[in-house]
Amino acid sequence: MTITDAKSFGQEIRKRRKELGYTQAFLSEFSGFSVSFISDLENGKSTAELGKAVYLANLLGLDCSLSPRG
Repeated sequence: MTITDAKSFGQEIRKRRKELGYTQAFLSEFSGFSVSFISDLENGKSTAELGKAVYLANLLGLDCSLSPRG
């Protein structure tokens, strides 16, 4: 999927978390991030920290990459 904004990124994070059967509370305990951060990220809050967001994606087995359009 092409990620075009914080909302689509969050949707993919939520989708993958649920595929793995993880709750936000479990992921919070495992990652050390607060449940509120994970919730904000999944809901597309644009103020979520990029470094934490990418780290969480990687924890869920998702790769992030950038490539030129065209």
